[in-house]
Amino acid sequence: MKFVTSYSGGKESALALHKAVLQGHEPVALITTYNTDAGRSHFHGLPAELLEDAAQSLNVPLHLIQTSNAQYAADFEAALTHFKEQGAAACVFGDIDIVGHLQWCTERCNAVGLEAIFPLLGRNRRDVVYDLINSGFVANITIVDTSRCSDEFLGRVLTADVAERIAAAGADICGENGEYHTFVSDGPIFGRPVQFRYGAKLQQDNYAILPVYTHLEV
Repeated sequence: MKFVTSYSGGKESALALHKAVLQGHEPVALITTYNTDAGRSHFHGLPAELLEDAAQSLNVPLHLIQTSNAQYAADFEAALTHFKEQGAAACVFGDIDIVGHLQWCTERCNAVGLEAIFPLLGRNRRDVVYDLINSGFVANITIVDTSRCSDEFLGRVLTADVAERIAAAGADICGENGEYHTFVSDGPIFGRPVQFRYGAKLQQDNYAILPVYTHLEV
């Protein structure tokens, strides 16, 4: 079955894409919501150039949904409709168990007649993290909610040791409640590692952020 995948550049979206491919499905596009005012993707804050480089390594075309908060759902549905017309039958999401997220994704797909697929649905969050690590994905921690997780983890690769230290500090090991976000730069579905660099650390409200750029950006 042909599918599009909701791709944030983070760990769950990469693992969900991997699982869908292992199940024999064919990805036709990565769809990523993009905040044109900020010049970065929604939620994970990745620049278009880096997302495009990752898409090239994944060998799946990237489609940026340039949208605002007010038009977010409508623009997402428009993108789904476009790829349905190109032959996609489903959209893959990396959500695990947060009911509101699952409902939103399902509603968007139902509105346009696509199947919503959740390869990680209902799995234990610790198991998801270890599956990601043991599968060989390189997830780099780029954003930390300092009200729930120490910024000492910024810039670290998510290893078993780092994951257990995050959990020991009282945060969710998977960061599913927004404790941290990642950028996945390599793994079994990548043709090559995605080269990138960090900018200067920023603090926005509770969030400590290491901006991520392609290695060619200045």
